[in-house]
Amino acid sequence: MICSTISTATRSYGSSQEILMSLFRRLCLFCLPLLTLMFAYGRAFGQSDPDEIAQVLGEEILAPGVALHQIKSYILSRAAPPPAARNAQQWTEEAKRLRQHLLHDVVFHGWPDEWVNSQPKFEDMGVIETGQGYRLRKLRYEIVPGFQSVAILYEPEKPLGKLPAILNVNGHVGPLGKAIEYKQKRCINFAKHGILALNLEWFFFGELRQEGNQHWYGAHLDLVGANALGIFLLEMRRGLDYLYNHPSVDPNRVGVTGLSGGGWQTILLGSLGERVKVAVPVAGYSSMATKVEARKYGDLGDIEQNGTDLLAGLDYTHLTAMMAPRPTLLIYDAEDDCCFRAPLVKPLVYDSVKPFFKLYGREDVFQWYENRDPGTHNYQLNNRERAYRFFSGQFGLPPIEKEVPVGQEIKRYDELVVGLPKDNLTILGLARKLGKEITRRPVPLDSTSKSGWANEEREKLRSVVRYKPVQLTRVWTVANTKHRGVETLSYMFEMDNGLCVSGSWLKGIVTPEKTPVTIVLDDQGRKAAASYVTDRVNRDEQVLALDLTFFGDAWKENEPFSYAQILDGEGDRPLGLQAAQLLAIANWIRARAGAQKVRLESRGIRTQTIGLVAAALQPDLLSEVIVHEGMSSFDFLLQKPVTFDEAPELFCLDLYKDFDLPRLATIAAPAQVKLQSLVKNAPQKAPSQE
Repeated sequence: MICSTISTATRSYGSSQEILMSLFRRLCLFCLPLLTLMFAYGRAFGQSDPDEIAQVLGEEILAPGVALHQIKSYILSRAAPPPAARNAQQWTEEAKRLRQHLLHDVVFHGWPDEWVNSQPKFEDMGVIETGQGYRLRKLRYEIVPGFQSVAILYEPEKPLGKLPAILNVNGHVGPLGKAIEYKQKRCINFAKHGILALNLEWFFFGELRQEGNQHWYGAHLDLVGANALGIFLLEMRRGLDYLYNHPSVDPNRVGVTGLSGGGWQTILLGSLGERVKVAVPVAGYSSMATKVEARKYGDLGDIEQNGTDLLAGLDYTHLTAMMAPRPTLLIYDAEDDCCFRAPLVKPLVYDSVKPFFKLYGREDVFQWYENRDPGTHNYQLNNRERAYRFFSGQFGLPPIEKEVPVGQEIKRYDELVVGLPKDNLTILGLARKLGKEITRRPVPLDSTSKSGWANEEREKLRSVVRYKPVQLTRVWTVANTKHRGVETLSYMFEMDNGLCVSGSWLKGIVTPEKTPVTIVLDDQGRKAAASYVTDRVNRDEQVLALDLTFFGDAWKENEPFSYAQILDGEGDRPLGLQAAQLLAIANWIRARAGAQKVRLESRGIRTQTIGLVAAALQPDLLSEVIVHEGMSSFDFLLQKPVTFDEAPELFCLDLYKDFDLPRLATIAAPAQVKLQSLVKNAPQKAPSQE
């Protein structure tokens, strides 16, 4: 019985096992094709993770050294050659034309006439009697309404007749500002020799050392439509106004001098205003060619020294020549450890300018001095004594050969404090104020008027961003991969202006060639866009991830903001340049893919703006513009504030004055613009529509 039971159980167990195995075999036969298809789909359509995609996107295409060489060549190809003139009358007329052009069209672009032409407003804030033959007078003055600065006037105790006067402007001298030792010594010596000396403060130094007065915030003035050069010229020109109107000053004997940034101020004041009769700029500027070619031994300058449009069609050679025939001494240092080395500077700002003084028969009043003691960036004793001799000679005074030792007479910083209002504006504060006052023509409601309005706005945008279309001269295919279901090609796009763009193209291996196209841009470079690229590849699209000029690894060590400001100075706009690159490549990929339109996806405020400008300029090209971590308004640049080095192309002269992001989106229609998420610290509100 037991054996029978076991036998029956065994037969029963064996039968069930056979049935299960049979079912399993049938299931496998049914599912194997499905599993194979799923596996093939996963491999063919790019089901790889962003880390794998990032490896392809991170491969070097454009070497940093090549990118730097290209932008330098581009800049130098636009640098103005030295001026030429046949006779004194011709140059006098040309200098007058340049002066009017720079003042009216460039420096004071966007500035209210009542500010530019207002009478100087100085307050006497007290006198320091020294008992050493001179006194110090504390002065406070208005730059523009709500924004004041300070100065110290060094004046002889017993002035005899009309006196010569010298405006002493500041360089970037740190916290001490006007109290810096070498500047005090110079002003005291001038006063002891019967010369009025006005010692100005300078933005972000001394009493003007507030965060909002950093010079790079001048870019925010550009953004709201007031050329940053205006505030810099007004601040120092007020000092010249004061001296020129002083009852004890001989207006025919007014000079200017300063070191470094003060040297730049000296040549700008002298070239743009004929009230400056004698100028001694010290290590303050060089030609465009010198500072770009010899970057290792120099300085590309701050935003005011490459002010927007200042160097469009002219150079510092022109500004120096505009001093002719007024006496000018150029002092440079043999081994300058900051900015401009004498032997490199001399050919274009001295040798090239001598013929202009010769036209007037005044070669003797245009002089050059190369300092070798200490030979570094300085306005120390050797340079000061050279300046004393030059000024005294040109002012008809007894020669000043040696400096009077005045070290015991130097004042402490706190002794020279004049005092500013607590609510005093800053450069950034002024930009915010002007930004709040912006008004624009409303968008028409009816479709016919709106279409005409959009065309007019598009033309205005072309002008604001200085848009110039570019052509692809060659598309270099430099690498490829084909594994884990994804194929890639690496491209270097060569433009007809000599600049190159890097790009990585990706799609699933079995994805059809004629498939939708997405271009991906990322503020951090195409490698950082791996997750967005992967997502679009997995949606059966072909993707082109781009690094435009000033983006990606090719620019991480090359100070893109420094070169961007020079492009602005030469009359270009990085924003227009980048938009032109994007449009050229988008048209290329559209034709290659046989697509009617291209989709654009960006991450970050820089690429957001480039994409919107491109869409507004060619609205029939992009189907939609998707923005991640963007901003709803350019006002974000003012309020955060975003600094120039973080997003140099966005600080485009007049951009926010004439447009905002919603307005650009309206002009870009029928392209659909979608702001998916806001950048960190952006106001959490939906963008308004214009």
